[in-house]
Amino acid sequence: MKRILLLLLTVNALERGREYEKDKVCNELTNLGKDDFTSLSMVFYSRKFPSGTFEQVSHLVKEVVSLTEACCAEEADPGCYDNRTSELSARSCDSDSPFPVHPGTADCCTKEDLERKLCMAALKHQPQEFPTYEEPSNDEICEAFRKDPKEFANRFMYEFSINYGQAPLLLLVSYTKSYLSMVGSCCTSSSPTVCFTKERLQIKHLSLLTVMSNRICSHYAAYGKEKSRLSHLIKLAQKAPTANLEDVLPLAEDVTTILSKCCGSTSEDCMAKELPEHTIKICDNLSTKNDKFRECCQEKTPMDIFICVYFIPATQPPELPEVEFPTSKDMCGKRNTKAMDRYTFELSRRTDVPEVFLSKVLEPTFKSLEECCDSKDPTVCFNAKVPQLKKELSSFIDKGQEICADYSRNLFTEYKKKLTERLRAKLPDAPVTELEELVEKHSDFASKCCSMNSPPLYCDSEIDAKMKDTLQD
Repeated sequence: MKRILLLLLTVNALERGREYEKDKVCNELTNLGKDDFTSLSMVFYSRKFPSGTFEQVSHLVKEVVSLTEACCAEEADPGCYDNRTSELSARSCDSDSPFPVHPGTADCCTKEDLERKLCMAALKHQPQEFPTYEEPSNDEICEAFRKDPKEFANRFMYEFSINYGQAPLLLLVSYTKSYLSMVGSCCTSSSPTVCFTKERLQIKHLSLLTVMSNRICSHYAAYGKEKSRLSHLIKLAQKAPTANLEDVLPLAEDVTTILSKCCGSTSEDCMAKELPEHTIKICDNLSTKNDKFRECCQEKTPMDIFICVYFIPATQPPELPEVEFPTSKDMCGKRNTKAMDRYTFELSRRTDVPEVFLSKVLEPTFKSLEECCDSKDPTVCFNAKVPQLKKELSSFIDKGQEICADYSRNLFTEYKKKLTERLRAKLPDAPVTELEELVEKHSDFASKCCSMNSPPLYCDSEIDAKMKDTLQD
């Protein structure tokens, strides 16, 4: 794993193209060897350019390996490294460039030399919220492997990395190496099926850690640190509505700290170390407060506990009095987040409207209140704004409940049946074909945005569209 860390330093240095990095790059190429450098670069650049084709990423990796070999040779010109990396970034700006591109590449191409390289190195794609990778059957895997082992390895690293690229790089590299080792062993075994069964069990923990890390890091990348913290607070409040804020808030803060620390970490075991410690805190705080958490905490491994907790659905909200809106004194006194945290928790445990709805409406609500804190007279501002904010918040939640009605507590087929009945009652004169189209349209939305762990980037715009018509198409 230390060699993998060296690769990370190497590819970052290549992107920056600084002359003072040359010696480091060349030393690491020597330490890694060409084969490891090439294959692990495939993971790095596939992850960095998830919209690039296999051919584009392969071309970029080939160029990177070529320039590294050439410029690290003893007889290489002193300016080789900087000149070749400059040429590489310049070629990325050609209209017929064979390399993958980022959104924002065009702006970087207006810059020159080092500034352009640094700009391109900083570009990132949005998280891939709907992974499409499907593992082939054992027979298909071995057929492709035996036909061309190198091609199979490169395509697997590309496909898996573009789909799960938000997982920490070293974790992604570790899993792909383990997977390819399994394939190499089993496809040359006398009993491939038995071998695959045994080997998949051996790498199950690493596989789950990689996939789950991708999920939670995608969420973190979409929301950022503060909104991610409130998002986890909402989810925990909905999963354990009978718990106290003091039980839930430290957990939301802890998982957000882990994500900020591990998602971009160059430590080989950050997630593997931090998530088990987090599950201990979950069980200490919530296993006695909620039956579902107690059941999850009886799982055999920390990863099983974490996955179980992650997929706990919202619990039926208890009967509680209406939540009190924060006052100017609450919000503006010390300008901290305590009032927002309290309101978020109290509101969330009173409704099972999915987190993507609540996060979306709470963000502008709190922003309006914070603007009042900057006004000459916060109390007057609050008195003027709060009634309208409460009305808008209540209306938004009511529409969210209508849109997602019946989804979380029914099997999908039963949900579609109830949705059909509701739409038929609303639109008694609608033709059967139109009704069927509406059912498919609404059920597709619900399947993506009405669950506890819905993808925030996709659902943000979809919720806007849904709020305009709710179920009145």
